[in-house]
Amino acid sequence: MNKAELVASMAEKANMTKKDAENALNAFMESVQEALVKGEKVQLVGFGTFEVRDRKAREGRNPRNPEEVIQIPASKAPVFKAGKGLKDAVNK
Repeated sequence: MNKAELVASMAEKANMTKKDAENALNAFMESVQEALVKGEKVQLVGFGTFEVRDRKAREGRNPRNPEEVIQIPASKAPVFKAGKGLKDAVNK
């Protein structure tokens, strides 16, 4: 499902126009992004949790030249952890 299909599905389920559904989806994505940038966690009970995890610096291999060792710097990675309700729905 791509964004356009998600917007259409949301509009149908919420009985709203596609434009309103797209605005709602964009607002949701912006709000989650802003919270993650601030280092906050976004928890949606029964659905899941969005959070930022720190990744340590590490050594890696250059795929084009496997003998070459490269340094991969530390970074922050946004992650999503599915909640129990979502896991149960998917595994039915």
